[in-house]
Amino acid sequence: MHKQDENEAADVRYMRLIDANVNRCREGLRVIEDTARFVLGNGTLYRRLRALRHSVDKATRRIYPQMIAHRNSVSDTGRALKECKRDNIRAVASANFRRVEESLRVLEEYGRLLIPGSRAVFKEIRYKVYNYEKQLIDMF
Repeated sequence: MHKQDENEAADVRYMRLIDANVNRCREGLRVIEDTARFVLGNGTLYRRLRALRHSVDKATRRIYPQMIAHRNSVSDTGRALKECKRDNIRAVASANFRRVEESLRVLEEYGRLLIPGSRAVFKEIRYKVYNYEKQLIDMF
């Protein structure tokens, strides 16, 4: 395999990884956002979480077409994994906070390969999420 072919293959893998983690992050934020909005009726926290979701979108908007082009959800080996049972709303919120935090950490590490300047953005969002997790979980 030529060096250029190796680089292109790596870019496809990185792009799929970025795509999966952006989706995971945004989906988790939406669950938490809706929990703050509808379950807890906390408009302030809802708006802050919504702003974070929009920040993730803004940070990745430039590469979104490539993310979609390299997406392969049909043959993704992670599709068959079972989700853990959630016993209550707090467990749902906690699981989604962890999902968001972990995906942001992956985006921090790999985003710098494909999204210049994104590491600081994802790190800032991740630390805000840690703070919002404490706030929201303390409301139950």
